[in-house]
Amino acid sequence: MIRSQKKLGEILLKKGLLTSRQIEAAIQEQVKTKEFIGNILVKSGQIKEEDLLAALSEQFNLSVTTLKDRYIDWKFVSTFSAELLLNYRCFPVRRKEDAVTVAITNPLDIWAIKKAEEETRGFKLELVLVPEKDMDEAVRRYQQYMRGVISRKLE
Repeated sequence: MIRSQKKLGEILLKKGLLTSRQIEAAIQEQVKTKEFIGNILVKSGQIKEEDLLAALSEQFNLSVTTLKDRYIDWKFVSTFSAELLLNYRCFPVRRKEDAVTVAITNPLDIWAIKKAEEETRGFKLELVLVPEKDMDEAVRRYQQYMRGVISRKLE
């Protein structure tokens, strides 16, 4: 993942989505709450999640995708730990010859990325950004799939 020299606030300012005053207020809030600045801006309604994802995409040179209507290979997904999906909110999307693509919602969450790297077991890790709602729905579908797997084993 290649990170540009621009900060998130600079990108949003350049796009005309925020003022310097709004960015400064968000930074002050971040100092108090330790929350990611992008989440602060979305929760406060100052920007839309799509704007945040576009800015993060530019900042980290990552693609933005959706999981909503994507086919999910549950056998592939189930080769990863429930901890990765449920606690770290990293969702394995596909495996190519030498790489595994994992969807994330926050490219600044180094613990989640580290866990995803550990679980790709020697494959190159490729990250894509997805909206929170997509991740929520994918995690819900994963939980439903795993309940079915457990039920079948208990029969």
